[in-house]
Amino acid sequence: MESKPYVLEHGTEFDKETLIQEFSNIQSELLPKVKLENHFQKDELQLIAGVDLAYWDVNDTMYGTCCIVVIDYHTKEVVEKVYSYGVITIPYIPGFLAFRELPLILEAVEKLTKLPDLYMFDGNGYLHYRHMGIATHASFFLNKPTIGVAKSYLKIQGIDFIMPENRMGAYTDIVINNEVYGRTLRTTKNVKPIFVSCGNWIDLDTSTEIVMNCINKESRLPIPVRLADLETHKMRKQLSR
Repeated sequence: MESKPYVLEHGTEFDKETLIQEFSNIQSELLPKVKLENHFQKDELQLIAGVDLAYWDVNDTMYGTCCIVVIDYHTKEVVEKVYSYGVITIPYIPGFLAFRELPLILEAVEKLTKLPDLYMFDGNGYLHYRHMGIATHASFFLNKPTIGVAKSYLKIQGIDFIMPENRMGAYTDIVINNEVYGRTLRTTKNVKPIFVSCGNWIDLDTSTEIVMNCINKESRLPIPVRLADLETHKMRKQLSR
């Protein structure tokens, strides 16, 4: 596990170009360690955590909350919910969202009493400009397999996704420069697809299988991500009063 995420103290002045260079260097150092293959036995998968964040502004100060919902993979029952919140010190820079989100994610993870076997993020993983979306970047701090599940498409190098057939489980791969970055997945008939990508230590077919096994009639999103998303809305409303 990596030691600590990149942190700026609240009120610290920063140069955006310097941050971009530092962040790029960190991503470049981590990328060779990404393994798009299973480092676990599927039949041993028990607990899956859904992770999401929400933000709000108060008097020009940005705040955020991270919510994690852990479910039993087999029964789909919730076994634990935790959250963290605080001031956001890293500015929003496209392609470097992980640096903004990691401090709150790790703070929430420390509150867990149940150890997830896998983390599923509301966001991208390998489907990223430099293959280092939040699901991939966070894996090095969590030391667990991760999956990215995005509601909207991140267009890279001008490449559009191909719409899958209108049936549950249909998918098309997202291929850029002859490399598969992720997958457009139709989890429910007559509903918009989602975008699945490996985070780390898992392959794309297994990621797709796990996501589909966490789909019910309530949403196109897998249960862990949907529940984490609902929790962030609830906590943002509560904390921003």
